[in-house]
Amino acid sequence: MVKPTLLVLAAGMGSRYGSLKQMDGVGPNNEAIIDYSVYDAIRAGFGKVVFVIRHSFEKEFREVFSAERFGGRIAVEFVFQELDYLPQGAAVPEGRVKPWGTNHAVMMAADAIREPFAVINADDFYGAEAYKTIGDYLSQLGESRNRYCMVAYDLDKTLSDNGTVSRGVCGVDAAGNLTSMVERTQIERMPDGRIVFHDGGADEVLAEDTPVSMNLFGFTPDFFTYSREYFKTWLARNKENLKAEFYIPTMVNKLVGEGTASLRVLRSAAQVQPGDAIRVQLQDGALHCTVNNREDAHGKTETDL
Repeated sequence: MVKPTLLVLAAGMGSRYGSLKQMDGVGPNNEAIIDYSVYDAIRAGFGKVVFVIRHSFEKEFREVFSAERFGGRIAVEFVFQELDYLPQGAAVPEGRVKPWGTNHAVMMAADAIREPFAVINADDFYGAEAYKTIGDYLSQLGESRNRYCMVAYDLDKTLSDNGTVSRGVCGVDAAGNLTSMVERTQIERMPDGRIVFHDGGADEVLAEDTPVSMNLFGFTPDFFTYSREYFKTWLARNKENLKAEFYIPTMVNKLVGEGTASLRVLRSAAQVQPGDAIRVQLQDGALHCTVNNREDAHGKTETDL
């Protein structure tokens, strides 16, 4: 079976927080969220990690997240996402400062990845179960084409105690394949217990177990070719919109909708709230991450990371 690659989207962090939040220590020995992500990927059978970063913080990032940091147990590569990395003949529109989005970031890894791969956000904690689930699926794809996947979470396990959230609400057919993914904003649990999203003043109720995306996707390498070709069309349509972004769900919905590819929805029972604080402590010789009062054990010592 092939060892899949982990693609970590880290290029947008500096602009979003004003600092490299993905390098902030959360563990007892200053481990970052990325450390836990890579460690879980190693345990799940991934053979390489590719970081998408920017040249502006390349030196600092490389010094921290080197192959040596992970004990040489996984290959490490770096690729770059910049505003002017565009198709030949295209130019950055005047006044454009916003990055081109998550799918543009994925495209930057086309020359570094030749095997099935998973995509994650650098600053989100997904849990060991999610990496095992998606790793098992990707490892059996071999030379397959047009067979994608994602890990979906139950909506009620992704809500925040600190306000509304935005989630990609997924439609799934009887075979477990994605039929649609729609971004819903301002989702919250109401005082009466219902989960609703506020749409133009109207409240629409969502089921507790509604599958939602937390941006943990799995692709085969043909996804790069489709993305590169469609990005030209997308760019021509959106070049006047200085805030438009080429998101992963944009590409996924296109390929699934036209029947070019299928995307299997893998379910996770984990509870995840991206952006919330993660408490990490040593207990009985093991690292324990606590996310919303759920513990996920990680190894025995910091040398396991």
